[in-house]
Amino acid sequence: MAETVLAAPRERRLGLPTKLAYGFGSIAYGIKDNGFSTLLLLFYNQVVGLPADQVGLAIMAALVFDAFVDPVIGHLSDHLQTRWGRRHPFMYASAIPIGVLYLLLWNPPRGSTIETLGWLFAIAVLVRTAISCYEVPSSALAPELTSDYHERTSVLGYRYLFGWLGGMGMLLLTFAVFLANTPDYPQGQLNPHGYVRYSYVAAALMTAAILMSALGTHRQIKYLPRAAPVRPPIGRTFHAILGTLSNKAFLVLFLTGICTYTNQGLTFALATYFNTYLWEFGSQVLVIYTIAVLLGVVLAFGFVRRLSRRVGKKRAGMWCVAIYPVIAAAPMLGRVTDVMPANGTLILLPLLMGLTALAQVFGVGVAIMLASMMADVVEDAQARSGERREGIFFAGSFFMQKCVSGFGLFLTGAILTAVAFPIHAVPGKVGKDVLDNLVLVYCGLMAVFSLIALFVLSKFPLGGEAEHRQRLERLAETASHGVPLPGSEPEIPVIE
Repeated sequence: MAETVLAAPRERRLGLPTKLAYGFGSIAYGIKDNGFSTLLLLFYNQVVGLPADQVGLAIMAALVFDAFVDPVIGHLSDHLQTRWGRRHPFMYASAIPIGVLYLLLWNPPRGSTIETLGWLFAIAVLVRTAISCYEVPSSALAPELTSDYHERTSVLGYRYLFGWLGGMGMLLLTFAVFLANTPDYPQGQLNPHGYVRYSYVAAALMTAAILMSALGTHRQIKYLPRAAPVRPPIGRTFHAILGTLSNKAFLVLFLTGICTYTNQGLTFALATYFNTYLWEFGSQVLVIYTIAVLLGVVLAFGFVRRLSRRVGKKRAGMWCVAIYPVIAAAPMLGRVTDVMPANGTLILLPLLMGLTALAQVFGVGVAIMLASMMADVVEDAQARSGERREGIFFAGSFFMQKCVSGFGLFLTGAILTAVAFPIHAVPGKVGKDVLDNLVLVYCGLMAVFSLIALFVLSKFPLGGEAEHRQRLERLAETASHGVPLPGSEPEIPVIE
């Protein structure tokens, strides 16, 4: 029996409850990602006492496993057949392991440097594998929920909104409560007991967010495309993964994302160092910093949709790629050149927080636009291969995001070691030459990665909304005639 050829999902508008439920689950990834990118290096370097470059190397080494694990999870979820569809079984199964593993990450056993590094590496691999089992299938839902060109930007906007709100909201709670200044720890971000309290609350919230999202989107399963009817052998799995890399549009977005997310990783990993040692702020100001980032996220949610409708997705993405690093690096360059106000002056804090919020508008804008463009690549690939491979494509997209806590943290650790940044450093007593070198290397890397990203994204081959609509019409016509596309296989019953 020939396979029924599926057109792209319907071009429908989704209700607010569905968008909220879909986006809510990304709170788990937001907590994990902000924990990795903002706190993890500081914790293992300045609190546990491990060398920064070795911590960064251990975290990046864990990223190598993701390069293999993420696309396999994506491919398996593309072909899973159950009465709960392709994606939801993975989402439900990941919830509890994510919470348990994240708890273990922040409670390392006492041991030698090698033993602690081994613990960090092993648990980081397991945490990111568990989060992949949720995030890859969940991300792949976006192009399945609707094929509407602009509705996809809206849906993914909710995903990034909740991801950032969850992650930065958890940081806000952490700096305000768990890492608040105390007589014993006047720099609260160096308090080891605060990280233990943080880990319990963060782990519980991550598990709850995933379960609520899976339950909230469960009723959409009946509208989603079914799996390809034959479960492929492992050889074909890797063949499909390699085939994905031959799609130029995907490759452009993948390389752009590697560069832009690495830049964001550098920015967030060094933000706590800059706030603590360059600007000499205590944890109470880190609370204000977190609020400024949240403000930028909220502004980006509305801004990027309007920008995309006005100039198109590709151009909107390029604008965000170009503007983000300029605003993000400006305060630090201003300090090196003595343009910024002196530490302790009243104008310094509002100026820094305003620039932080503005930079975040464009930083989040990049992420939303890349994800929305990736959703459109799904139909382009379907027209070429006859298969919908949302899981594999969004595994690539998710891998890009992990570069925030992979390459970004590795480079951060290498930079801190290269400029001889001291372990257990005391704010106000770090040499000016060390801080200046830290700023200059950071800004130089930001410029290089941004220029590469801008050049690569300019080569994105897919057109705008009109071309996307034509592609959907061709797929619908093919499906209506029942003509199997390339790669079609015999149908077997869905597992009940």
